[in-house]
Amino acid sequence: MNVGAELPKTSALPRAFNAASYFIDSHIEANRLDKIAIIDDEGRYSFGELCVRVNRAGNALKALGLQPESRVAMIMSDSIDFLAVFWGAIKAGLIPVPINTLLTSEHYGYILTDCRAQALVISSSLIDALGTSLDAPAYLQHVVISGDSSNGALNLSDLMANTSAELRCAGTCADDVAFWLYSSGSTGQAKGVQHVHSSLVYTAETFGQLVLGINSEDIVYSAAKLFFAYGLGNGMTFPLSVGATTVLTAARPTPAMVMALMQRDQITLYFGVPTLYAAILADSSVNCASGAKRLRLCVSAGEALPADIGRRWQELFGVPVIDGVGSTEMLHIFLSNRVDDVHYGTSGIPVPGYSVKLVDEHGAAVNLGEIGELVVKGRSSALGYWNQLDRSRSTFVGEWTYTGDKYFLQADGYYRFCGRTDDMFKSGGNWVSPFDVEAILISHPAVLEAAVVAQPDEHGNIKPKAFVVLRDPAQASTQLVGVLQEHVKQAAELWKYPRWIEFCNELPKTATGKIQRFKLRSDQ
Repeated sequence: MNVGAELPKTSALPRAFNAASYFIDSHIEANRLDKIAIIDDEGRYSFGELCVRVNRAGNALKALGLQPESRVAMIMSDSIDFLAVFWGAIKAGLIPVPINTLLTSEHYGYILTDCRAQALVISSSLIDALGTSLDAPAYLQHVVISGDSSNGALNLSDLMANTSAELRCAGTCADDVAFWLYSSGSTGQAKGVQHVHSSLVYTAETFGQLVLGINSEDIVYSAAKLFFAYGLGNGMTFPLSVGATTVLTAARPTPAMVMALMQRDQITLYFGVPTLYAAILADSSVNCASGAKRLRLCVSAGEALPADIGRRWQELFGVPVIDGVGSTEMLHIFLSNRVDDVHYGTSGIPVPGYSVKLVDEHGAAVNLGEIGELVVKGRSSALGYWNQLDRSRSTFVGEWTYTGDKYFLQADGYYRFCGRTDDMFKSGGNWVSPFDVEAILISHPAVLEAAVVAQPDEHGNIKPKAFVVLRDPAQASTQLVGVLQEHVKQAAELWKYPRWIEFCNELPKTATGKIQRFKLRSDQ
């Protein structure tokens, strides 16, 4: 079944287009140069200051001798400098490549070599994580430090101070590659995902404006960092598209930090991930007075939001959490609940401008109520993976992008997540959705987190096994195993209850908060 929506009335972009003109230069024409655009760990910055910093950063990169379409790797904490480098590069016709700040030296070496970056801009606090990764990249010519630097290293502030505050947008095309993101992926090596200039506008005007209703009075905070596709929209392109204020911090988003930041800056739009929502709710110090009085909406993505967590959050804070699904390949969320129509336990309906359908392993549409792989069509789809032709052809098929997520369409028209294609399994001939079993386990008051995988029994038959993180680890016992198994039996079909439950201190996750079930399978 194919469900979609008419394309939104997005800006009619000319063929000659540079995204920086829309997200940066437009604030000059809108006469909002004195309005606060960014609040970060170092201070508050107006849109006028942001425009100048973008221009100076773009000129500084050009002064290094970088030619149009050269890649500029960014290993940077969320800050005003991140925006200056990202948009300065785009405005200068260069291609910024934001990279996860939580990787190992080995991974940095791989990505810097793979993207052939000629320049790297890195926050001073992250230099130690590079290790020996700078020894390998053959194309890397310049390393620029954001923040305090020594030993004669190039310093971003110094370079910017010696350049002009004026910069004309490079003569790029709306369909030119503007930037890359590396997919975090729950398995395998990271892939370079290439996005074009127009995609940034498309996601801002569809999910950002049509679903969230983001406006210039909003104050935005995203727990997901800017180097993620989810965070890039939340914390940067969405607020910039309407002149809203965004709050950035290099700090790790702990429950205490998030709640303190909400109060300090009176956040109106908060973007989180399910594990962080659960952690905040599990914190005994959190109450309805902990949040911002102006909070109007919360958003969740990265993994499907368990219904129990969404309902408990809304009951505590009085605002809904709209759960949605997106991907690095589609740049942001394309399937989502709505502000005034939240169906907890589902991923909602297609965002205006996107169409989705469920298909079987042969690409044929499945029947209503049957599980199928979710494929999506929309103009923010990536151009493809860098240097991975086979993966590109199997993921980007004509206008459709294969997500690797298993869903079924409910009778009410809402899409319900079942699991990743690699995580789904059959027990006794029946499909088991790990997410469904995990959601039931999480609804038990003793459970903080859960992950379910397939495991063969002594006869080789596949059965569910659960890994459980308890709120109080001291409660772990054989008796609790029986209690949790019965809890699942009461809420789901018999074949779904976990035959084994293993208590653990934490679950393996990607930096985006996605549970890496393949690691749990490989540990058996």
